[in-house]
Amino acid sequence: MSVIALIVAAGRGERAGQSGPKQYVSLAGETVLARTIRAIAACKAIDSIQCVIHADDHELYAAAIKSLSPAIKKRLRKPINGGATRQQSVMAGLSGLTDAECKTILIHDAARPFVSPALINRVIDAIPLAGAAIPALPVSDTVKLLADDGTIISTPDRTTLRAAQTPQGFYFPLILGAHQAMVDRETTDDASLVEALGGRVVPVAGERSNIKLTTPEDFVMAEWALTESLTTMGYDVHAFGEGDHVTLAGIQIPHTRGILAHSDGDVILHALCDAIFGAIGAGDIGQHFPPSDPQWKDAPSSTFVAYAMKLLREHGGTLVNCDVTLLAEEPRIGPHREAMIENLSRLTGLSKQRIGLKATTTEKLGAVGRGEGLVAQVITTLRIKREA
Repeated sequence: MSVIALIVAAGRGERAGQSGPKQYVSLAGETVLARTIRAIAACKAIDSIQCVIHADDHELYAAAIKSLSPAIKKRLRKPINGGATRQQSVMAGLSGLTDAECKTILIHDAARPFVSPALINRVIDAIPLAGAAIPALPVSDTVKLLADDGTIISTPDRTTLRAAQTPQGFYFPLILGAHQAMVDRETTDDASLVEALGGRVVPVAGERSNIKLTTPEDFVMAEWALTESLTTMGYDVHAFGEGDHVTLAGIQIPHTRGILAHSDGDVILHALCDAIFGAIGAGDIGQHFPPSDPQWKDAPSSTFVAYAMKLLREHGGTLVNCDVTLLAEEPRIGPHREAMIENLSRLTGLSKQRIGLKATTTEKLGAVGRGEGLVAQVITTLRIKREA
């Protein structure tokens, strides 16, 4: 006889404004559903986890749980197909269990990935008081009751109101019987079915952080909660050599000399790579693309940027801004500035408004002032997944 968590993940999530079901949207490099499963699994009182998913989402589900540890996957039961509504999906999940294997069940929304073990334990501990318990929050805003024409009828006393959250916990026979008895009644939560049959439901303290991701704004806030802002710098120098052009930001610029380099010698893109590598503790460009390796001979630096961006994404990072300063007496980049910014936008995914590109001389001072080479400095702002 065990405690089983039922995660309802069969919805389509149209209000979230995403390109697919919101439970499979990535937050700081990991899907909402994977984060929710991990959060539920963090509570040691839960013996196993049952996900209810849409019949079309089995491939999405398999991809989502890849990031979970073997220990968590061991507690995951085979997913069950849900129905057209939330209530039908919950019923499908309950019907896949038996009294012999489940004493207590927690029903949780897949779109609440920030639930804490402490909240879950409060719900579990309160279930014996009445057979049903839910987390709830006091309503802080004044609530208005509207008429059919949209005008306000009254203002309920908010001290008697609570905003319900999940997971909602029940003795298994109680909630299964409630769903069976109220199969034709559509509700937004499970506790209301118990209430409708005259049962008692005990509220416990919810948590403000246990938000349900519903709107596009919710996802923006969640992304910011899971990441932190970093500013990093990359710096690169190359000397002039024989040739008829230099490559800067991936654009070939005609010049009386070329660049001495193993690759194409693009100081801007090399500095950009080092700024990204620095944000994720990945060393420098020479470690990833050593000049001793012949495969990088004359290689386009756009290849290096693509690799750096891939590593950044794998670390749950996003590039927010890129500010480039080129130090050179020559060549002049003014006629090529727009093409350079366009290419940086293409390589990084940043809008052009998020890319700064400046050039300056060193007033004839130093090696750059003597026309011996080029220097680039790139400062980036990034959002990186917070360390656990």
